Parts: sequence; structure tokens; C-alpha cells
Amino acid sequence: MNTMLKAAAAAIALTSAGSVAHATELRLSHQWSTSDIRHQVAQMVADDVAAADVDLSIRIFGSKSLFKPREQYRPLSRGQLDMTVLPLSYAGGQQPAYNLTLMPGLVRNHDHAARLVDSPFMDALEEKMAEDDVMVLVHGYLAGGFAGKDGCITNPDDIAGLQTRAAGKSFEQMLAGANASIASMASSEIYNAMQTGVLDAANTSSSSFVSYRIYEQVSCYTPASDVALWFMYQPLLMNKTTFEGLTEEQQTALLEASANAQAFYLEEAKAQDAASADVFREAGVEIAEMTAEDFEAWRALAEETSYKAFVEEVPDGQALLDLALAVE
Repeated sequence: MNTMLKAAAAAIALTSAGSVAHATELRLSHQWSTSDIRHQVAQMVADDVAAADVDLSIRIFGSKSLFKPREQYRPLSRGQLDMTVLPLSYAGGQQPAYNLTLMPGLVRNHDHAARLVDSPFMDALEEKMAEDDVMVLVHGYLAGGFAGKDGCITNPDDIAGLQTRAAGKSFEQMLAGANASIASMASSEIYNAMQTGVLDAANTSSSSFVSYRIYEQVSCYTPASDVALWFMYQPLLMNKTTFEGLTEEQQTALLEASANAQAFYLEEAKAQDAASADVFREAGVEIAEMTAEDFEAWRALAEETSYKAFVEEVPDGQALLDLALAVE
């Protein structure tokens, strides 16, 4: 009997050792607070993976605690980081094609963004990510709008002569083409810049407009609605080699969790736009609406400025731009 007990104990020890050998902790980095939608997406994936009980866990390092915002893609591609949620345009220096993911007028609304995600355009971008040993787990676009200190901004004529903060190089090129003066700064600096008279107008995401209380400094807000000019692709990425090193059960759990998070991301992104308009309205700020005609005027300007510069700077830029524009 004693021999049988020893044999059983040895078998349990071997089983436990095997489980420990397959137990994996992944490190996920992002720049946002725990209340941000992008953290919520990451947390959903982490929670669902934990619930799947496949010896896989995800440890989230938020609020820039592990890497600086613009310094996450390179360690991800080198396997020094397992996962990240970030605006892909941050890595435009490494892969210029990524600048198309923050290009004015390329996305009209969230449903259009969802079609872009499921198109040959995104396939082409994912091929470039694969070259860097990176893959997408959760696709997602966030929208944004304009705010004016003394007036509404819906079309290119409204921005002429204004000192303006734009989000990203392509937007700066387009707004400069509309005769705006450009002031480059982080979205966290918009409030003080408006308060001190440095800025007349700003362009950023719906969530940033609310979280940085820009409604206290402006008279008019043009939120993302049926059409919007500002869309930024902000996926949850993973190192490809790390993913391929997981067990089949772990991979399945991760992919299923990511599919659930992607559906949440799309619906919550839509809700945030409407919620931002409510916040500004309640603060006494006028709410303006960008019409389809306004959108086309901006896109025509972007074609002569941002699109033209992108095609000139990126070897396969025209082919990539055509793929994006082909998505209706």
C-alpha cells in the first residue's frame, strides 16, 4: 500500500510539473488609465483568458508604467514585450505604411471602419506587421472631432487663420493646406494652451476631449457622428513568435477572448462619441454637425496635401491608399 501511495504521489508530482511547465504569463503594456476603453479591451481579454483555465495569464502594465507610449512597438517586435494596445501610427517611423491608419477622410464612420478592418487593405498592413514579427489580436478604430474656442469648425473654411492643434502629421498637412497655423503638442496640453490663448482650435479623440475637460475652454464642439474626419486605428497587438509558442488550447482561448473584445470595442467606440457630445452639451457648449458635403470638402483638401505627401514618401503608398479608398 505504501508503495502504491508513493507511485500515486509521484504521478501527481509529474502532472503538476507538466502543468507548471506550460503555465505562461504574458506582459501587456499600454499608456492609458484603467477607466479608458483601451484598458477595458485589454482587461476583457485578460479576464476571458483567465476564465478559460488554460494555464495562461496576462499581466497588464498601464499608464506608461512599462514603456513610454511611442516606444512600445519596437520591443514588441523584438519579443521583449508580449502584447500592447497602441495607435499603430506611433510606429510610422518603422513602417511608413502605418501612417495610413491616421489619415483624414479615409474613414467615414465606425461601420466603415469595421469594413476596412475586414478588407484587403488591412490584410496588406498585417503582412507588414508580420515582417516585424507582430500580429493583430483585436482590431479597433476610435473617432474624434474638432473644438473651437470662439466658433464652430465643420469645413475647411472654418479653420483658416486659426492656431490649431492637430492629431498627427497627416492632419497637420491637411489643416496647413486650409491656411491654419499649426501648434504641435500632446492632447494633454490642449487645455492650458487654450486657456492661455496659444490655441484657437483643436482636433483629437472623443475620449481625450472629455478626459482633458476641453469643454471648459471652448464655445463649440463638432463630435464624430454619422460622418467624422478623424479616425485612428488602435489595435491590441501581440508578438507573433510568442503567440506561436503557446499551446493550441492557449491560442484558442486567446483568439476567442479577442473576438469578444473586438465586438465590445466597436460598440463602445460608437457610444463614446455620443457620450462626449452629451458632456459638452451639458457644459453649455454649442454642438455642431459635420455634413457629408463638409466631409467631401475635407477629403478633397486631404487628397492635395496629406494623400499626396504619403504617396510621395512611401514606395508602395499609392497601392495601399487605393486599397483603403476602395472600401465603400
